[in-house]
Parts: sequence; structure tokens; C-alpha cells
Amino acid sequence: MTKARLLRLSVVLVSIFMILLIIVYWDNVGTAHFYLHTSFSRPHSPGAIPGISAGEDWEALPDVDEFLAKLLSSNLKQNSSASQKTEQLLVQSSSKPVVSNLEENVRGYDWSTHNARNSLDQEKLQVERQRTLREFCANSSFAFPTKERSFDDIPNYELNHLIVDDRHGIIYCYVPKVACTNWKRVMIVLSESLLDQGVPYRNPLDIPREHVHNTSTHLTFNKFWRRYGKFSRHLMKIKLKKYTKFLFVRDPFVRLISAFRSKFELENEEFYRRFAIPMLKLYSNHTNLPTSVSEAFRAGLKVSFSDFIQYLLDPRTEKMAPFNEHWRQVYRLCHPCQIDYDFIGKLETLDEDAAYLLQLLKVDRLLHFPPSYRNRTASSWEDDWFAKIPLTWRQQLYKLYEADFVLFGYPKPENLLKD
Repeated sequence: MTKARLLRLSVVLVSIFMILLIIVYWDNVGTAHFYLHTSFSRPHSPGAIPGISAGEDWEALPDVDEFLAKLLSSNLKQNSSASQKTEQLLVQSSSKPVVSNLEENVRGYDWSTHNARNSLDQEKLQVERQRTLREFCANSSFAFPTKERSFDDIPNYELNHLIVDDRHGIIYCYVPKVACTNWKRVMIVLSESLLDQGVPYRNPLDIPREHVHNTSTHLTFNKFWRRYGKFSRHLMKIKLKKYTKFLFVRDPFVRLISAFRSKFELENEEFYRRFAIPMLKLYSNHTNLPTSVSEAFRAGLKVSFSDFIQYLLDPRTEKMAPFNEHWRQVYRLCHPCQIDYDFIGKLETLDEDAAYLLQLLKVDRLLHFPPSYRNRTASSWEDDWFAKIPLTWRQQLYKLYEADFVLFGYPKPENLLKD
């Protein structure tokens, strides 16, 4: 009986070990470039392999986490050499995708090349941005929804904006209307998650827009549960400790203006049916609206900026469903008080920040950040856009987005909040 029990126990242990091996090697989770760190990452002793070294942070990890970290680190050399071969290629420039004149005007494409200016001390700038974020996250007198919850408290569906590149050890939280299309293109090239006739894309601009925003193209944290079950949170935490994490943000009010222009000034069938029709009925007293956006535009039926602001402030809006990602607050998309970001970029300094980030990630020889939008939706436009919005609405709107202003160091728009 004793031998039989020992045999059964051995079979169970071997089975568990094999399952872990399958998780790691078959799904390729986190083995590539675990040694990658920037000047903002946690330092490691010379010659030590992250995940095996016994630093203070790692001693506190649960046994399962530590075991998985060691297991994930075992394949470093193989993945590192494979990645180095890939990085020998420098992506060449490509012709711009075709866009309509109206889209060109609203979105503000800029296809000219940019040489990143060196006027900004990028390292000091990053230290200041991270210091501001951490200070307000730790400030008990500054409160906003979800601030106090832990990473474990965040539901999986709220982690759908965290894109993972296991090949280079990168996590990017994308924020719509903050150059996210091109940053998603960069992540596709780096992770080789999309093939063109069997070959991974090498130039971000060659990737069609419809593929860029297809959720199946990217590995995001919300998909971990389906892949790894009860080990998903353990793996997320390991990656969050070892990978370089970044996001890009933008002046919150300017981001709202940009979202309005791209979703309601251009013909967009989905946004017309889901959002424009209810707004026109609720706030402009329209009835018997056309079923298609093209018919509505021909009839001059468009959502006004005032309609849009009323929709955002209406307490009924989020009782029906959470804000759409294009106007949802950054703190709700990227959880900056629960995730310790290594790099905070801003659209206002996109060219400089992008060039510096790619250097830190050691991928600047592999690709360049695509030509960016001209910032036609500029902060100087705020006065014009909000001129017809009542003062009380502007004040309520600021409270709704105050956390994004404060956490990311954007000045309070006093000129809009006073008579």
C-alpha cells in the first residue's frame, strides 16, 4: 500500500511539473529578455540572472511565484540569441497609407519625418513624472474611485489595455487618442504577433489599421485567465516586476475634444448607432432619426460638443455601461496607482519621448516610431471648444477627469473653470 501511494504521489507531482513546463514553453510566456532593464528598472547584481537572484523583492514572493520565475528564466539564452538575430534588421521607411481628405483634416496626419530634439533632459523628465504620479498615489488626502484597491482587486476585463511583448520584455498600456494606433503597430512588430504572407511585419506603417485594432492581434493581460487559469495572476505579477512598463498620456480635455472630433465629426457607423442616436434623442430632442450615419450627415443631424459633454456628465450614462475607452479616464484604463510604470510618455512631447523610449528598450536599431499626428487638437483650442459650455458643466467635467490631470502633472485649466 505504501509503495502504491508513493507511486500515485509521484505521478501527481510529475503531472503538475509537466503542466507548468507546457505553460512556459508551449505558450512562450515571459522567457525572452528577462534581463532587460532600463535606468528606471530595479538593478541586479552583475552577472546575476533576474528571476534566480535572491534580492529582497524576490524573497518576498510566494513559493509558486518564485518557482515560476526560475522556470521562466531557464530559457533566457535561447530566446536572447534569437531576438538578437532579428534586431540586426533596421526597418526602412514606407509610403503612407491612403486616407481621405476629410480624415486627413480631422485626424491631423503628419507624414513628415521628425528628428527628435535633444532640448529635453529626458531622464530628469521621467524622474519628475514618476515622482508626481507616486506622490499623489500615496497622498491619502487625494481620493478618486478605485485608487485604494490592490492589483488583485482589478477584474480581468479591466486589464484589457495592457499589451504584452514577451520577446523583448515590454508591457504597454494603450490609451485611445494618444498615438495608440502607432504604438500598437510598434508592439506588433516587436512581438511578431502578426504575419504578412507568413513573414512578421518589420515596418509598423505596413500594418493595416483594421488589423492594428483587432483584439486578437495582441496578447493582453485579460486573456491570461483563459490561457493559464489559476496561475494567471502569478504570471502577471512576475511580468510586472521584470518587464519594462510604459504608457502615453495627454491633456484630458484635449483628449476629449480629439475623441469627439474623430468619432462624431467623421462618419462612423458603430459610434452613430451606439452613441450618437441616444445623444441626439436625449439632449437635442430629435425623434425618428435615420438608421445610417451617412443619411444623418446628409440631413445635417450631428452630435454637438454640448451633447457630448451632457452625455459624459449624465449619471445615467455609466449606469448603462462603463465609458467607452476613447473617453474613459486613464486611471481606469491603466491603473497607475496599482502598476509601477517605468516610463510615462506624453503626446505633447511625443517625438522626444518615443525616440528616448525606444533607446531605453534597446530596439531603436530594429525600428523607428512611425511619423506622428500633428497635434491639431491643441490645448489652445480649449477656450474655443468650451466657450458655449456652461461654467457649471465645465467644473463638473474637471472633477470627472481631475485624477488624470493631477496624476500626470497637467495644470488645472483655471481659465475654463472661472467666470
